Amino acid sequence: MSKKQGLTNLFSNKMQRRTFLKWSGAIGIPVIAGGIGTKMLVDSNKKEKITSAKEIDKEQVISTCSINNCGGRCVIKAHVKDGAVVRVSTDSHESGDPSTPPLRACVRGRNYRKMLYHPDRLKYPMKRIGKRGEGKFKRISWEEAIETIASEVKRIGDTYGPESRYVNYASGQSWGLHGGKNAARKLLALTGGFLNYRNDYSSGAGNIATPYTYGTNNSGSSFDNLLHSKYIILWGQNPAEMIFSTPYREYLIQAKKNGTKIVVIDPRYTDTAIAFADEWIPILPTTDNALMDAMAYVMITENLHDQKFLDKYCIGFDGEHMPEGIAGTESLKSYLLGEKDGIRKTPEWAEKICHVPADKIREIAREYATQKPAVLIQGWGAQRQAYGEQFMRGGAQLACLTGNVGKLGGWAAGTGYWSRSDIVYPFTYENPVKASIPCFLWTAAVEKGTEMTVDDGLLGTDKLKSNIKCIFNMAGNMLINQHSDINKTKQLLEDESKVEFIVVSDLFMTPSAKYADILLPGTTFFERWDIGVPWCFGDYVVLGEKTIEPLYECRDEYDVFAEIAGKLGLKEKFTEGKTTLDLVKESVKRTKKELDPDFPTFEEFRKMGVYHFKHKEPLIAFKDQIESPEKHPFETPSGKIELFSKDLWAMNKHEEIPAIAKYIPSWEGPSDPLIKTYPLQLISWHYKRRCHSTYDNQEWLEEAAKQEMWMNPKDAEGRGIQNGDFVQVFNGRGMIQIPVKVTPRIVPGVVGIPQGAWYSPDQTGMDQRGSINVLTSQKPTPLAKANPQQTNLVEVKKA
Repeated sequence: MSKKQGLTNLFSNKMQRRTFLKWSGAIGIPVIAGGIGTKMLVDSNKKEKITSAKEIDKEQVISTCSINNCGGRCVIKAHVKDGAVVRVSTDSHESGDPSTPPLRACVRGRNYRKMLYHPDRLKYPMKRIGKRGEGKFKRISWEEAIETIASEVKRIGDTYGPESRYVNYASGQSWGLHGGKNAARKLLALTGGFLNYRNDYSSGAGNIATPYTYGTNNSGSSFDNLLHSKYIILWGQNPAEMIFSTPYREYLIQAKKNGTKIVVIDPRYTDTAIAFADEWIPILPTTDNALMDAMAYVMITENLHDQKFLDKYCIGFDGEHMPEGIAGTESLKSYLLGEKDGIRKTPEWAEKICHVPADKIREIAREYATQKPAVLIQGWGAQRQAYGEQFMRGGAQLACLTGNVGKLGGWAAGTGYWSRSDIVYPFTYENPVKASIPCFLWTAAVEKGTEMTVDDGLLGTDKLKSNIKCIFNMAGNMLINQHSDINKTKQLLEDESKVEFIVVSDLFMTPSAKYADILLPGTTFFERWDIGVPWCFGDYVVLGEKTIEPLYECRDEYDVFAEIAGKLGLKEKFTEGKTTLDLVKESVKRTKKELDPDFPTFEEFRKMGVYHFKHKEPLIAFKDQIESPEKHPFETPSGKIELFSKDLWAMNKHEEIPAIAKYIPSWEGPSDPLIKTYPLQLISWHYKRRCHSTYDNQEWLEEAAKQEMWMNPKDAEGRGIQNGDFVQVFNGRGMIQIPVKVTPRIVPGVVGIPQGAWYSPDQTGMDQRGSINVLTSQKPTPLAKANPQQTNLVEVKKA
């Protein structure tokens, strides 16, 4: 049976597929008493009647799509009767193309109806009446809310300048056509501008580091490429839980059926290791590059590396292939052989650092180098460490040493973005302000914005004219939950002389919502029109069809900011005469005309629910560069893969920002002297019951996976801790209380807390929910100024 036939069978038959959690998400739940909505689905902007294949008084099945920061986009089918969602189901794939993977919802997707009708939904606009963070609010009218926001936008802009206004990084509503973030930005752009941010929290170190090797972050290949691989390493990646892309796991299943060996390298024995791996390689956090260095050492000393590939496509491997003007500087090969520092990067050297046995290092190095084509996919969690840039460039080095770049069934490693399918985004704006900050340093811009400099890598342009004075936080929990060092951030935002005005729009009273001055009730994806796009990893889009009218007094942010713009005389410029439904229709029409003639019409798209782009063969990163290097050079200064970066060398910060990727002992890592006081490394992961912090208040999902800390039995025994005990976890930044799961699924010396739990302090200030960012640091990575939230030392004691 061919691999193509295997894929067709996998996606078309009714075979029982592997699941990670049995959950009945299509259970009918009684409709709220009295009913919600009307018997006609109507667009709130145009009062346009939306017809359906079924009569309105019968149960309709309407395909829609969650639009948040989950990496995938699944099909959610809303079963609507009498204007209410009575249950949800997901992609049955019965009428789909058998060559495409099903887009089935995970446990979070099965919970969406519970979230829609949760009694704690924010129901009307409010203004703060107590101190910031107390959570004391008073109900106000939409007129007052809109008038207040319009007035403060103008006042702060006039007083401090447009750079004082900031739309915070948020991902509760993202990867669609519009959204609250973009609505706020467009309003501010039309009134003088706002302070930009760059980079992101997800892959911040990789986004900056990978282009120094390849010239771009697009170093990934389409997932159907995995069907041609013989060997796959998933390094710090956990697609079984975090849904890196909805179809991704289906391709891993088929690759495994094809006989591909899958190895998982991770401090935890993850659900991915259980479901997919032939072997789990446990490793200490922050020591990944020591293992990478030792693997590279084995390859070159045993002559397993692809010398022809290195000679033709790379610079920096050895002394004969160094950049001009850098002759005599340490190459990758000389570093590995210890010619300068006297330390050969042997497996025995690495074992002492990363705790992977030397013989095992030799084994996986030999397998990766010889079982071609081979794949090394790097998770983004592992680059959220003190020297995360080294992790991303180190993986790319291994891919080059083995010659797996630009080959069918191979993978170039690095950040791993890929994209070959897209739609037109008609909601646009242009910000007159060009100044920007790294998104992770927004708290620094509140404290000392005018002191930040280009030389420090903190600014993208000239010095700021103002600190941040106004924050819009749209569908995000970044203010007081997802950002590092909650206690420090909390103290900063409580001082109203620093940030004078905060607007939050959300579904619930999150920890961040409590810090709003004006709090707006947002809508779920059931209550608005949009198109869902899967991160950067997918060949499909899903229609986000509006299924019911917004509940209570909830309003979509697009409509709210249109009204605010109206108060400032700019409504027509803001909307350009378009509703959110108009934006969807325009995107569909222009995508068909400008990008893909096979794209469906709007009515066809509504019937289909999802559109799969068609491609004849896998997308292979750097295929053109490898097959025709003269016509298609790499986008680096040299036109080649730069294992040694002359640009990094010129920064003259060789200890923290070396020109070649290498192991650098981490602050708050296993070799930091602070480990005598706080002897445990603390890591986190994306949890199957949450998308970041979204859904943390959902009861069903708490049953699916409770919030608890993982701890190895050896560490628990020495502290008198037993499974299920409540423990206190602490360091110099704060303390939390959380139940413990004693398990050998995490390596000794390491504890793990799933990220995203809502910060819930008691009267003493100790968090009771297990919010890991009470314990994480705001010190950024040296090159990218990205978040190092996997780099923490803590101690644990029984509560």
